[in-house]
Amino acid sequence: MSVYDGEEHGRFMEKLETRIRNHDREIEKMCNFHYQGFVDSITELLKVRGEAQKLKNQVTDTNRKLQHEGKELVIAMEELKHCRLQQRNISATVDKLMLCLPVLEMYSKLRDQMKTKRHYPALKTLEHLEHTYLPQVSHYRFCKVMVDNIPKLREEIKDVSMSDLKDFLESIRKHSDKIGETAMKQAQQQRNLDNIILQQPRIGSKRKPKKDAYTIFDTEIGSTSPKSEQDSGILDVEDEEDDEEVPGAQDLVDFSPVYRCLHIYSVLGARETFENYYRKQRRKQARLVLQPPSNMHETLDGYRKYFNQIVGFFVVEDHILHTTQGLVNRAYIDELWEMALSKTIAALRTHSSYCSDPNLVLDLKNLIVLFADTLQVYGFPVNQLFDMLLEIRDQYSETLLKKWSGIFRNILDSDNYSPIPVTSEEIYKKVVGQFPFQDTELEKQPFPKKFPFSEFVPKVYNQIKEFIYACLKFSEDLHLSSTEVDDMIRKSTNLLLTRTLSSSLQNVIKRKNIGLTELVQIIINTTHLEKSCKYLEEFITNITNVLPETVHTTKLYGTTTFKDARHAAEEEIYTNLNQKIDQFLQLADYDWMTGDLGNKASDYLVDLIAFLRSTFAVFTHLPGKVAQTACMSACKHLATSLMQLLLEAEVRQLTLGALQQFNLDVRECEQFARSGPVPGFQEDTLQLAFIDLRQLLDLFLQWDWSTYLADYGQPTCKYLRVNPVTALTLLEKMKDTSRKNNMFAQFRKNERDKQKLIDTVAKQLRGLISSHHS
Repeated sequence: MSVYDGEEHGRFMEKLETRIRNHDREIEKMCNFHYQGFVDSITELLKVRGEAQKLKNQVTDTNRKLQHEGKELVIAMEELKHCRLQQRNISATVDKLMLCLPVLEMYSKLRDQMKTKRHYPALKTLEHLEHTYLPQVSHYRFCKVMVDNIPKLREEIKDVSMSDLKDFLESIRKHSDKIGETAMKQAQQQRNLDNIILQQPRIGSKRKPKKDAYTIFDTEIGSTSPKSEQDSGILDVEDEEDDEEVPGAQDLVDFSPVYRCLHIYSVLGARETFENYYRKQRRKQARLVLQPPSNMHETLDGYRKYFNQIVGFFVVEDHILHTTQGLVNRAYIDELWEMALSKTIAALRTHSSYCSDPNLVLDLKNLIVLFADTLQVYGFPVNQLFDMLLEIRDQYSETLLKKWSGIFRNILDSDNYSPIPVTSEEIYKKVVGQFPFQDTELEKQPFPKKFPFSEFVPKVYNQIKEFIYACLKFSEDLHLSSTEVDDMIRKSTNLLLTRTLSSSLQNVIKRKNIGLTELVQIIINTTHLEKSCKYLEEFITNITNVLPETVHTTKLYGTTTFKDARHAAEEEIYTNLNQKIDQFLQLADYDWMTGDLGNKASDYLVDLIAFLRSTFAVFTHLPGKVAQTACMSACKHLATSLMQLLLEAEVRQLTLGALQQFNLDVRECEQFARSGPVPGFQEDTLQLAFIDLRQLLDLFLQWDWSTYLADYGQPTCKYLRVNPVTALTLLEKMKDTSRKNNMFAQFRKNERDKQKLIDTVAKQLRGLISSHHS
């Protein structure tokens, strides 16, 4: 721009023109130099154009041919393009399906689990489906349907699991007795094993391990066994009595329905609802189980089934307590057990009171002990049951007493009341082995010989021992001390002796048709039984190991029982003898108006004396005082009866001849008394029974009124035993019959003197009577 502004512009233009001319000359030189080459090139280009045309034609022809030939290829390429598009679409579809397939598979798995009632796994699958798989494909419509269906599925799982639980509870209720039976068998086996170990601590070191109380068939929470679920918790176990080992109580039960339902409700946030429902249903079942059947007391099986159901119920609850967290708690279990204990004890009190068979009561006691021991293994307090057993013990004693009353009655009724004959040493040892008897003199005697007692002695003695054994059986397994057992046995045995046996003996003694021989044998028998009481004391001491010297030890009252029975038999002998005497006296047929003097005793009295002789001959084995008392009592009763016969109001008149006959009969009685029918009386002691009759008869037969009236009231009076009232009564009977008396023959010429004499004596007698009363 500076060129245009200055004065150099013209010069610059000149220089520029010069420069252009120079370049033009160079270009011309260059063109001239390359012109020939240019012409050659043009020539070549023209040639090339011709060749290019030919090439074009060839190319066109080739293209036509190529188009014709490549038409199929184009079609194939289009097809390839379409295929590749499809392939790309398929690949995209596969990718999408790969995302959807797990969802569908999980849903299919869910349906299968629902169909097979695997509810807890189904719930887990549902959770995975909802939280893991469905969010990845949530934009698909079928996923939205699934999402909408999930609450319904949860509710369905909840309902179905609850239905399974209901089935389980119903099945448990029906099978409680089977569960309880198995648990009680286990307890029995364990107790037997413990007893064997206690008895033989060094023998049999090999021992089968005890089953865990909480071992069950299937405790895996996620169990998917279709069989266990279909069985609703009860497994099919064969009841084989010959099995060496009884399966565990919980081995019979599959608790998976409970666990599954518990977990399902826990996952669904409704655990409290489930717990309340479970406890409510089990309380209802407990009340049903504790309701005993009305005929339970009739058989032991009734009690066994009742106990089995209760044990089965609490075995299940105890297992639930230890294998679940909080479904049931200790307070709930204790509450149920308190209710069960009170109801069970009340039911047993009521139904056991109907039992009249001691064997059934004993079996019931053993069953209650097994029931208590079984529940004690599971931690339930059972002291009240053992306290109740002490009540049942009293009832057992009563049933035993009733049973033994029948046994004693049969023994006493079937006895022949004759000494036991012994024909050989073997029989002798057998009897001595049954009853503690020692008699050196009897042992020395040759066979055959007789024991002094009859068969009821060893039988009664052995039955008393059997009663003691029966009492001992009840005390087993009651956890009582030996002193308590001893006291129980002694008190029961005392009741047996003082009430049952005493009553049986009294009934036999008071029997109408019992004879004197039987009564005599009863006295002999009770004497030997009384002596055996010390051996019964030793027998009880041996089985209880409590010495009789121990403080508060109850003594047996057997001695008193047998003494009372013996005294009753003695009194019955006296009464029986008197009745026999009365029967003979009823045969007396005196002719009170006879004038003939007899020369022999009356036939009835001769027979009576013969009877008394034969009777007292049987009394040789009786204690001396008993025989003497019986003989004295018989003589006194005979004398009194004869006196009454003489003075009875029906005899209004009698003759001296009748008195003479009566005197012969009294002499016969006195002769019997002098003969000593029973040893041990001193001199004429027995004759004193007839002294009143003798003095009265002598007074009338000797007509010794002067002596009687003169000496009356003096200790040395010859007719001291003659009562003036008696004498006056008899004298009145002779007033009108004196004429027939030979003794008054000398007065026949003067009847008035005779009558005057009698009237005088009668008057004096009346005076004595009146002075005596005053």
